[in-house]
Amino acid sequence: MPKRKRFLIFSNYLPHVLNFRGKLLECIAQLGYEIHVVSPDLEKYAADHNELIGRGYHVHEITMQRTGTNPVKDIRTFFHSYQILNRIKPEYVLSYTVKPVVYGTLAAWLAKVPYRFVLISGLGYTFQQVEETNKRSIFQKFVHALYQQALAKSSKVFFQNNDDLNLLKKLNIVQPIIPTVVVNGSGVDLNDFNVSPLPRNESGGVKPSFLLIARLLKDKGIVEYVEASKQIKREYSDAEFHLVGSIDENPAAIEQAQLDQWIADGDIIYWGQVRDVRPAIAASSVYVLPSYREGTSRSVLEAMSMGRAIITTDAPGCREPVTNGINGYLVPVQAIDELTDAMRQFIEHPNLCEQMGSASRGIAVDKYDVKKVNAHMIVEMGLG
Repeated sequence: MPKRKRFLIFSNYLPHVLNFRGKLLECIAQLGYEIHVVSPDLEKYAADHNELIGRGYHVHEITMQRTGTNPVKDIRTFFHSYQILNRIKPEYVLSYTVKPVVYGTLAAWLAKVPYRFVLISGLGYTFQQVEETNKRSIFQKFVHALYQQALAKSSKVFFQNNDDLNLLKKLNIVQPIIPTVVVNGSGVDLNDFNVSPLPRNESGGVKPSFLLIARLLKDKGIVEYVEASKQIKREYSDAEFHLVGSIDENPAAIEQAQLDQWIADGDIIYWGQVRDVRPAIAASSVYVLPSYREGTSRSVLEAMSMGRAIITTDAPGCREPVTNGINGYLVPVQAIDELTDAMRQFIEHPNLCEQMGSASRGIAVDKYDVKKVNAHMIVEMGLG
């Protein structure tokens, strides 16, 4: 019996492997590939580790700091990546997020992995404001140079929106010789995220209930969301503002004291970090993401699939799923007044929640079905 080909995925955060790439790995496994997952902190995320093992996947721990720029530790990550790859000898590697993309791809090239794929699932704080100001700090130039070297060693680069692709081309990080493909985000499972009835108040009307799901970073628009909630609550005391997510190690993370104050003041209803976001979406009538930039937000797609209207920013990776005035509203980045006005529209015209929510579901079915997105990626990686 011929030996199965090996497909390896590099991640910097084990819970996201199942949440964001689980369906993709499932499809690849069904094609007969042996699946390998490389990620740090396996003991910390034992439940996810055990679930991956239960699916028949091979899971390998790597030494990696999710954030931070300690060169000694990053060099260790690179060599550890090479050792793992040299031992497993996969035919295919897919890397996503900064450190797996940089060190995983370079190590895969050094280990002579035949097919090396990169997924740019968003551009983080090292790319913030570069597009507008055309200026880069020394640190940004260094990170961009690492990106350039890694992408030059890739077989193909996947993007989740055209803005990210165009920016990396403009900065000469993606060179013309490297094949690139734009896919419709990570997709959404339309069966897992089925349409949910809108929450109702005591009189039977649509409850004015807003929701944001995100890592608690400033560039996710958390502060703008809370400031808008304060303005709305002064006019409509029954309005609810839900927040799901945890404080991250990222330099842009909000302070715990700030979060505690928002909760104490009643500005938000805080759910913390949850494994299943569906109850939170079901409890809301409108989903809000005031982010400064995304790849394509998975939480927006999940809310759309469950029949929710969307308020988000007219920014890369945020604007793509929303047709302004059809399934939600687009507002400028960091524009609290415009964000508040958009929220007010749904409170004063509650029928919009149902109309736009229905349109959201239609767009999710037509464009963001995870089966369609995964099929596209599998073809582009030559796995089928």
